[in-house]
Amino acid sequence: MTRKRAQAHENHERWLVSYADFMTLLFAFFVVMFASTQADKNKAKDVSESVRDALEHGQFSAAISTVLGRGRHEVRKAPVSNEPTDQRENPRSSETRPPDLARSLNTLQKELEGDLKSGKLQLRLDARGLIISMREKGFFASGDDTVAPDSLPMLSKIAEVVQSLPNPVRLEGHTDARPIHNSRFQNNWQLASARSIAMLELLCARFQIPVSRMAVAGYADNVPADTNETEEGRSHNRRVDLVLLSAGADNVEPHAAPVN
Repeated sequence: MTRKRAQAHENHERWLVSYADFMTLLFAFFVVMFASTQADKNKAKDVSESVRDALEHGQFSAAISTVLGRGRHEVRKAPVSNEPTDQRENPRSSETRPPDLARSLNTLQKELEGDLKSGKLQLRLDARGLIISMREKGFFASGDDTVAPDSLPMLSKIAEVVQSLPNPVRLEGHTDARPIHNSRFQNNWQLASARSIAMLELLCARFQIPVSRMAVAGYADNVPADTNETEEGRSHNRRVDLVLLSAGADNVEPHAAPVN
């Protein structure tokens, strides 16, 4: 015996979809007409943005979907968020921004004004971060890696700034181009590296800066800050650079300064 196929249920409410779309467009049209008649442009802009938010992110479209009997499961799975749109699309925007190294530069310029004028230090900002050049004349005896005791007041002010920031620290030793050979150091590489290590050990032991934040490097005379043709230029090249690294600058190497 052949069974009669059940007739498909006819949806008599399909007209509600077109009706709801028409009402939405009509509502938007009257809002735009109202806004265009307002002399207060800011008020018109506020009205326009409010309507857009209601249509795109508010309850209006969800309510229409519910009335029409469709999209209920979608509403349950994706509830409307109260977070700003830019934070939903880019969650990293809510993270704490890196500190402003320019502010630290200004602080050190004020605290170390006398030492900067005497040439014991140099401060600058570049793509790698905040660079504090501690020159030999203020921190080391010639050909030695022992940090001079009278440099501790300067180091205390530098360490205070380092402690206030989360940035990684690199200690980079540099020399002039004249070869060195004494009972302790066979070449400029050894001297540059030893001075970086001595500075790291002092910052850790005396000022409690974690070793995990710091790294050392020795460049000998390969990255001069000034010319090696004059005594003044060579004195500028004999230094340890404390670099407060900017984000993403961990693997960026220093470059020699252009010499006229």
